[in-house]
Amino acid sequence: MDGEKIQAMRDEIIGGNIERTLLKLAYPLILNNMVQVLYNLTDTFWLGRLGREELSAPGTAWPLVWFFMSIGMGFATAGFAFVSQYIGAKKYEEANRSAGALYSMMMLFSAFVAFFGIIIAPLALDFMNVTSEVYPYALSYIRIIFIGIPFSFTLFAFNFLLRAVGDTKTPVKINIFTIALNIILDPILIFGWFGFPRMGVVGAAVATMFSNSIGSIIGGYLLFKGRVGIHLTLETLKPDWDFYKRIFRVGLPSSVGFSTDALGFVVLTRVIYAYGTVAFATYTIANRLTNFMFAFANGISQAMGTMVGQNVGAEKYERAKEIAEKAMFTNFIILSVGTALVVIFRPQIFSFFINDEAVLAESARFIKYFAFSLPFFGILAAVSNVFQSAGHTKKAMILGILRLWTLRIPLAYSLGLFFNSTVGVWLGMGLSNLLTALVALAWFLRGSWMRRIIDH
Repeated sequence: MDGEKIQAMRDEIIGGNIERTLLKLAYPLILNNMVQVLYNLTDTFWLGRLGREELSAPGTAWPLVWFFMSIGMGFATAGFAFVSQYIGAKKYEEANRSAGALYSMMMLFSAFVAFFGIIIAPLALDFMNVTSEVYPYALSYIRIIFIGIPFSFTLFAFNFLLRAVGDTKTPVKINIFTIALNIILDPILIFGWFGFPRMGVVGAAVATMFSNSIGSIIGGYLLFKGRVGIHLTLETLKPDWDFYKRIFRVGLPSSVGFSTDALGFVVLTRVIYAYGTVAFATYTIANRLTNFMFAFANGISQAMGTMVGQNVGAEKYERAKEIAEKAMFTNFIILSVGTALVVIFRPQIFSFFINDEAVLAESARFIKYFAFSLPFFGILAAVSNVFQSAGHTKKAMILGILRLWTLRIPLAYSLGLFFNSTVGVWLGMGLSNLLTALVALAWFLRGSWMRRIIDH
């Protein structure tokens, strides 16, 4: 690990101007998120040219894919907490060993996930009550994505590790390259341009898998060559069962939280499909739009996580709290402005993706009954990030379960029946964001998260 480089980053994060440092760390992440959203929008645009069934396939597949990926994400979050707090405490060698243990753990775990995911995919789609028109497209998409899961996991690990040390620029450069490659490959493989076979939905999946694989290989090369703040070696990659236990202890609640969150979206997909393909196509496009707004808010939250993790490691708890509060306020303003723009330009935005009168009509109901909750979800996401970065992953897990299983799914299902319409589904989803955000803010202000984990 490059001690001088890491020390300089640490000093700025621990003692520098909060707003300036937050912006410095956030802007590459925002740029990265924007490019990712641009890819998602491009993907939606091209598949929308094929029809509403093809457009719905990735949206149907991703809750299941995300369920498995989120288990690994939980352990990556734990690794992030350890590495960032060790750096905050100036324990650089421990940070390097933690990074190696996390990377090797992710490689082992991802192989199992890929194998199991391919086998279980048909059963999961049956459970989600996917319409017969969408089913074959979704199944083909899922299987291709699962083949590339090991590369996705190690790319996650690379991003988390560099963000933990305060390097938000290097992962962004790699991600922008891979996403740009994905954007270029999408129409070529979907429509069979330049002599390639016309692959349709499968082409979109192959483009995603191939691009992630290239990004993972580049990230691994930089880590093993010591070109970034962390230097992995065969020695640091050797299984460290004692540290695996520590990652497991801290990461398990986070994995449970992320995976139950993702499983909740699998169930929610079933609820929405009860109202037909039009409802789910509308939901798929709306998800892309909310992701666009959250490109900014998530960038702020991720940068905040780096600063909170290192300040908690240095036992500067009041500074960590101040950083979090400023990030939350910024997110609320950003998402309020973004929501207002979507409300105003809704017809033009939705009709850009698909020329379908039924989807356009449904989008009016979605925006009317759900959009109000987005600024509040920005607060919830920031609080969850604070808890995870501080290593208090059980708190984040509880918030995730509260939002989806206690509130969103029961409300969306019951209000859908009450109104006998998607109005109830969209309203239930919105209320779950609002109510959980209020609980999260109250819990954050109590300050029980202001205790580091590396001494235990």
